Amino acid sequence: MNPQIVPIYRTEFREDGMLFVRTDSIIDTMVNAPLIVAGLLVVALTIPLQTSFATTRTLDLIINTDGSTHISSQIDVNSSNYELSLFGPSIDNFFAIAEDGTTLSGNVIEDKAVIQTSDYSSITVNYDIHDLISKEGRVWTFSFDSPTNYSLLMPENSVIVGMNILPENMEQLDSQIKLEIPTGPAQIDYIFSTPADVPATPSEFSFDSVTIGLIVGSIAAAAIASVIVAKKRQSKPQLQTNTIQTTKPTKLDSLNPETIFKLRPDMREDDKEIVKFISENDGQVFESDLRKKFLQPRTTMWRAVKRLERLGVVEIYKKDLLNMVKLRNDLEEEN
Repeated sequence: MNPQIVPIYRTEFREDGMLFVRTDSIIDTMVNAPLIVAGLLVVALTIPLQTSFATTRTLDLIINTDGSTHISSQIDVNSSNYELSLFGPSIDNFFAIAEDGTTLSGNVIEDKAVIQTSDYSSITVNYDIHDLISKEGRVWTFSFDSPTNYSLLMPENSVIVGMNILPENMEQLDSQIKLEIPTGPAQIDYIFSTPADVPATPSEFSFDSVTIGLIVGSIAAAAIASVIVAKKRQSKPQLQTNTIQTTKPTKLDSLNPETIFKLRPDMREDDKEIVKFISENDGQVFESDLRKKFLQPRTTMWRAVKRLERLGVVEIYKKDLLNMVKLRNDLEEEN
């Protein structure tokens, strides 16, 4: 008779036609399998977190009067090659600095920025973006979906006419409003208000004898001036004709700041001072000289220069590896 060999982990025998099988090893496998899978998932999730971990410490937004938004964000990182997602593809004036003020190398591609952090643990990024503001008629609209709380500084002389969120805080800073806004989508509608926009009531007018005298005197002076101009035109018809043929009234004939201000009546007062300074220096200066003159940091002055460039007032080019800012002599009146 041959002996019957039965495996240790499995025993089977029949009784009354029924087959019995030991299931101890099967139960152990069913219990341990979920634990193994969970462990693999933890490892898989931990690896990318270790390579791309970053925490936004602060986020500050400033809306400029030209419709762009300046973004400044302080970020804690733990990678020497950090990839930052920007809030849109239309980016200007991007730069990143380390916690000790060192300028870091960075490359912007559409809405991504790759920054060489050089093992710094904290960096600050600054850039201007043109994707957060839209305009319809007089109403400007700021739309932003933020992953964290942030501060928002409204433009000068702006008036909020609508918003879909409740700010955590609101304060008035001279002619600007500063808001503290929570995480999530936000939409703020605003318009620009100037003293000329506020109509005067009848009680604000006072027509006394002095006022009437000033009005009559102004009219008389204007009439006398018109007569003098007419006589000069009659005495020099050929010269006047040539002037009309060779001069375009909408062109800038000289580096005259007053002419520039007339063609760009909505220019900011601080930008006007920059234009005057450039005009006083033969119409062109280095950007570094502007910073020394007005005691402004690099970011603030660069935003001002770019505003003037978008208005067509100046052109920027490189000279000796430095930015040269030059007044344009072909400025045209805005339609």
